[in-house]
Amino acid sequence: MSSSSSRITGTVLVAGGSGFIGSAVVDELAARAAARGGPAIQVLARRAPSSRDATVGHVRADLTRPETLRGALAGVEVLVHTAAYVGRDPARCEAVNHGGTLALLNEARRAGVEHVVYVSTASVYGPGPHRGADEHALVPRPASPASTSRLRAERAVLDAGGTVLRPHLVHGAGDEWFIPALARLLTEVPAWSAGHASRSSLIAVHDLARGVAGLACGPSAADRSTVYHAAHPQPVATDRLLSALQRHLGFPVPRGDVSPGEHRDLVTHAVPELSDHQYALLTLDHWYRADRLWSRIGEDPGPGFEARFAEAADWYAAHLAGRDRPRVRQGAGPGRRPGGSAG
Repeated sequence: MSSSSSRITGTVLVAGGSGFIGSAVVDELAARAAARGGPAIQVLARRAPSSRDATVGHVRADLTRPETLRGALAGVEVLVHTAAYVGRDPARCEAVNHGGTLALLNEARRAGVEHVVYVSTASVYGPGPHRGADEHALVPRPASPASTSRLRAERAVLDAGGTVLRPHLVHGAGDEWFIPALARLLTEVPAWSAGHASRSSLIAVHDLARGVAGLACGPSAADRSTVYHAAHPQPVATDRLLSALQRHLGFPVPRGDVSPGEHRDLVTHAVPELSDHQYALLTLDHWYRADRLWSRIGEDPGPGFEARFAEAADWYAAHLAGRDRPRVRQGAGPGRRPGGSAG
């Protein structure tokens, strides 16, 4: 834990704290508070949080109904915003992601909240390929309603002096999109593009939670209006991903005897609900320099993909076994279950 984590004396409120990323952030904050003393923790969500820690409070509110937020941030020192809608309904994307963020920021301003940390997505950059860019190298060109609305939310947070994190693909217990989507592809199309080994920035959900908690609990002055890539600094090649699925989940290594165009045609036929944007996230280079976050909070980024995937392998096996076959959820985003924050 960063030595600066005891700075917070008020409450940290996690908006969307019942989702995939949000619940991991709540667990990390609770663990830090229990270990060394720390802030009170509250979850703002439409449903009760998954945390069983009795010290975690719950505030029921709906980002699309600003009147339900009135008074919800009283006494809050830091707001961590992980709530998002990553489906394909443009109106709902705007209402939840941008409008909901504006409502949160308005209430935070009224309540005197000192710092806002917003978990966005590297999808704001568009479909790629992206290779080793830092936080200042790319002009965002979002390719989906979810990413467009989240970029607008980012700008509002930055204008308010907040901090933005951009993870790419998030994995771990609770992931209902990234690894399940790969599993579905391998089930329906046991092939991969010949000579087409892309690399991706990945992060385990609990390592992402450490990054969020480190920013939330550390001195915020240096983070005003700052963007951080949230990933392990070492990108992961597709062959390592597929090998991990073979070792831990029993999926066969796909043959590599089709062209990129043939592969896309096969996937379009077999998995029609996978959008071009989602397909690009899984098959094109999307890796970003991500050392600034870990340097900023003074923490190690963790052991990397293979070790973290092994830790979550039993959860993935049970999750995939609980379905007739792995499905790609309509409108899902990387590393997201309902209430999560990627798209």
